[in-house]
Amino acid sequence: MKSVLEGRPALKKEVDKIAEVAGYLWQNGWAERNGGNITVNITELVDDGIRSLPAISEVKQIGTTLPFLKGTYFFCKGTGKRMRDLARWPMDNGSIIRVLDDCSSYVIIADNPVQPTSELPSHLSVHNRLIEKHSPYRATLHTHPIELVAMSHCRQLLGKDVLTKLLWSMIPETKAFCPLGLGIVPYELPGSVALANATLKELEDYDVVMWEKHGVFAKGLDIMDAFDQVDVLSKSARIYLDCKTMGFEPEGMSDEQMKEMTVAFHLPR
Repeated sequence: MKSVLEGRPALKKEVDKIAEVAGYLWQNGWAERNGGNITVNITELVDDGIRSLPAISEVKQIGTTLPFLKGTYFFCKGTGKRMRDLARWPMDNGSIIRVLDDCSSYVIIADNPVQPTSELPSHLSVHNRLIEKHSPYRATLHTHPIELVAMSHCRQLLGKDVLTKLLWSMIPETKAFCPLGLGIVPYELPGSVALANATLKELEDYDVVMWEKHGVFAKGLDIMDAFDQVDVLSKSARIYLDCKTMGFEPEGMSDEQMKEMTVAFHLPR
């Protein structure tokens, strides 16, 4: 069967980036079994040929009404699918969906009827808000970075911006490349509406949020941008934990040094 990517280089390039990031997630140990999810708004890359494609699934309910998603298109990792397989065969382990005019349901249109992630309501709720705000961000990522999840088991680190300031202080690049820091979402049942709502609230102020004892959720201009922010935060977490393993509390950058960074790099915080 001919793939929808054939003859569409811009769309293929976007899906190739998704596959590349999926490989990084697996290689880093952040995507055990079928862990993690990726959803990318590809509406701007959709042509009339794709718009005319018939549904290859029954109508499926999102579980909530998202008025800014009318007629939008997304690439979604499939539920139960592994990131290591998404990296090799993205169109067999993910699918393209069309949100219908009622803004509360969708159909799969390509390439195969692969059911999207069970956390689709969380991802689409974020995309709905991004479109409402006229944001240029098009990608959302959920993954399980080992060191960051480990740190979320420490109650003292879960206060507002406590973990942000600690991670920023480990290496200058973290503040430069994740300038909004890390929001915190207290534990909620995975895939629940409560988790979606709490994530949406934190993403008003942050590009990356920690789901306590679970993983992180990031938004970005594209999937590589979302990955990069998680990557720099994870690097800082590894530095911190390596210092602790060597038997000392890391000194970290001082407040004055971080203020200097903010001014020099024109950072928002």
